[in-house]
Amino acid sequence: MRGAVRQSGAPAARRVRGGAEIMNNESLATNAVIEFVTGTTLDRIPGEALSLARQAVTDGLGVILAGSTTRGSSILRDYVRNTGGVPEATILGAEVFRSGPAAAALVNAAAGHAMDYDDTQLSSTPDRIFGLLTHPTVPPLSAALALGERLGASGSRVLEAYLVGVEVECKLVEAIDPSHYRNGFHTSSTLGTFGAATAAAKLLGLDAEALANALAIASSTCSGIRVNFGTMTKPLHVGRAAQNGVIAAELAARGFTGGAHALDGPWGFFRVFGFGRDFEPSRLIGALGNPYTIVSPGVSIKPYPCGCLGHPSMDAMLKLVVDHDIKPEQVKAIRLRAGSNILNPLRYSIATTELEAKFCPAFMLSSIVLRRRAGIREFTDAFVGSAPVQDMMRKVTTVLDPAIEARGVDKMRSRVEVDLVDGRTLAREADERYRGGPEDPFTREDLRAKFTECAELVLDREAIEQAFELIGSVDQLPDIRVLVNVLTGGVTGVPSAVPAVRCQ
Repeated sequence: MRGAVRQSGAPAARRVRGGAEIMNNESLATNAVIEFVTGTTLDRIPGEALSLARQAVTDGLGVILAGSTTRGSSILRDYVRNTGGVPEATILGAEVFRSGPAAAALVNAAAGHAMDYDDTQLSSTPDRIFGLLTHPTVPPLSAALALGERLGASGSRVLEAYLVGVEVECKLVEAIDPSHYRNGFHTSSTLGTFGAATAAAKLLGLDAEALANALAIASSTCSGIRVNFGTMTKPLHVGRAAQNGVIAAELAARGFTGGAHALDGPWGFFRVFGFGRDFEPSRLIGALGNPYTIVSPGVSIKPYPCGCLGHPSMDAMLKLVVDHDIKPEQVKAIRLRAGSNILNPLRYSIATTELEAKFCPAFMLSSIVLRRRAGIREFTDAFVGSAPVQDMMRKVTTVLDPAIEARGVDKMRSRVEVDLVDGRTLAREADERYRGGPEDPFTREDLRAKFTECAELVLDREAIEQAFELIGSVDQLPDIRVLVNVLTGGVTGVPSAVPAVRCQ
């Protein structure tokens, strides 16, 4: 394939495309990404980043398996099955079959976001809205897994590609002007495309010229707007990000060309998708891998399958319910006080479907009151539409609190107040040290419990335990297809001999 030769020592001053020299000052952001992707190898990635990546991959594969059981995922599977494709990569979950890598990336990534249970990038400064940032894992993971299976790549190469993709994705979203998200783009889709493209490019071994073309192709295929939150199209955003990333890298490997400055200048991604505003160079140039975003500020693993902006409030509600043994019939009214960064994205006042419920504070709190939990089995159309839930949701109101708003938009701050029929009012501030975040991270057993909750929808216990252990040592696998075989319950036909590795 043209371009499939790595040039890890590409000079920083210039690069050559089509015989013309292009100086760095014309392509600062594009060159920074190219140099990072071509120059990074697994042995140069810090151990802490590798450890956190294994956890994120475990979480990502779990939510892909769970999300495969949704109606939207079933529709996508039928579409891909009926449109054909060379059977080179596995579509995981409820109905296992094989298709081309781009199609497999589409279906698996859409499944990974279908339950809104996938991880979340943290904000690093107060001007970066928490909700602006991405769900970083699923696009590059789905792209790397699909291409890795086709190539018979080792687990270490897949993990390397995943980490490179996540790092590029996260640093790009930190660098772009926040107007990108405020004006309606969904960053997990737009920036997720670049995460998937660079992960795919890393596995294909693209050189600097081919990688520049891949970035350009990706910049013209990324999209996704927030009007579709609460519908099947939101997960499709992430699926298309993974699919378009694979397509961009595979086309570039074959010699397909794109513009010289994909990210830079008046017509580059940053300014066009930032509504005329330029990017912040210090957040990208010299920042890639320094430190890795997965290490600092970090990535959070979700304890609930819904919009993360409601999670601290749900934990606060749970604490009130348990500590005071609140029964549903005791509740007269509930108020959620929060800032616009929480109340605007969580836009459904009353949910009628489980997809709407993922962005409905009234449902989130009502589920906690009624069942003292809000997991996969609560986020169903049947439970959301039930009379007790519909009645409880109508007792919940949201309040834009000026004092909370004044504290900034970089944290998920809120206050839950519960009026009881006996005249008492109970209240609790949501803890900024929310579960699953770097300050209160999942333990290994927490991660095992979530992975089991997700995977048991499609796998038996033996396969779940074997998969959990294998993913925890994924970089020791000589062939990623061994893991794929376990994740499908052995139906891929790949030899199932599993190395004796265990998670450290």
